[in-house]
Amino acid sequence: MLKRLCLALAGLFAFVSLAQGAGTVPGFSLTPQFDLTGKIMPGCKLYIIQAGTVSTPQNAYSDSGLTLVLPNPLTCDASGRLTQWFVADGNIKLRLTTSTGTQVFVGDQLLVIGASSGGGGGSPVDPTTILTTGDIKAVYGTGNVTGFVRLNGRTIGSATSGATERANSDVQALFQYLWGIDANLAVSGGRGVSAAADWAANKTIALPDFRGRVPAGLDDMGNSAASRLTSTYFGSAATTLGVTGGGESQTLSLGQLPTGITSTGTVTVFAGGNSLNAVPYFAGSTANIINAADQNGSGGTFNVPQLSSGTWTGGLNTFSGSNTLTSNNTSGSAHPIVQPTILITYYAKL
Repeated sequence: MLKRLCLALAGLFAFVSLAQGAGTVPGFSLTPQFDLTGKIMPGCKLYIIQAGTVSTPQNAYSDSGLTLVLPNPLTCDASGRLTQWFVADGNIKLRLTTSTGTQVFVGDQLLVIGASSGGGGGSPVDPTTILTTGDIKAVYGTGNVTGFVRLNGRTIGSATSGATERANSDVQALFQYLWGIDANLAVSGGRGVSAAADWAANKTIALPDFRGRVPAGLDDMGNSAASRLTSTYFGSAATTLGVTGGGESQTLSLGQLPTGITSTGTVTVFAGGNSLNAVPYFAGSTANIINAADQNGSGGTFNVPQLSSGTWTGGLNTFSGSNTLTSNNTSGSAHPIVQPTILITYYAKL
């Protein structure tokens, strides 16, 4: 009798294990959910969260190969039943609420039952165990990447939001993360009372705009400001997340030029029969000019450049004076200040 009972229990456990499927949590996949009074909960929501965190989302998938991302939270159907879902092996945190947000259950470090790969050759690594919502990666490419959006200044939102970069339920976690972390990101129609409220209202939020920009660390990052980037030269407060500054070129003002250039030396000129124009001069020095007549008897005329200060003095062949060199500061062109650069695409994790 005892032997038959043990065999029956073993068969039951085998059936239950098969029913759970690979990479699921017992009681939450293809199972109706009940509120605290024992009533079915149509429209209830299951939040799938990384173990050991307060509310950091972890992706759930509709396939055991972990390729088709499901919305987070999952929403129960009219019969209170959750869809089939899979997560990576290990532990996970779950939070179940009613359709109006009342918490019914929360559990951390729940064991995922079964190999998420569905086989025995080892399990794939869930991307959310490496990168979490809002993390950035650089890709040598330009197109869409599953589980990510490009940081191009366009918008994300729900499927009916009209978002320009991605309009899909799978961007909810990133929508709410960006809403909370950067108050300067524009929300269509203005910000409401909360990220959840704006998401439910099918608003969009702008993505950070990395186009043509090189990322740099905040000047403080939880420490005192290092003053390596200051508003004087960066153009903005370098301790504010998401602020942009700098430029690809610079036009120098007169005040940015050197205060003066002083040269010394001797100039000897040989010519005959022709006028010599633009004779070189040196500020704070003596220019020695030898008359052509002294060399070949043919004579010549010497036109000394106009001085900005001082006068030329001395004999026929010797002139002394001073001059201040200035720049043409009325029509100067901008010059490039771009560092050696290679272009890639930046993506944010959903």
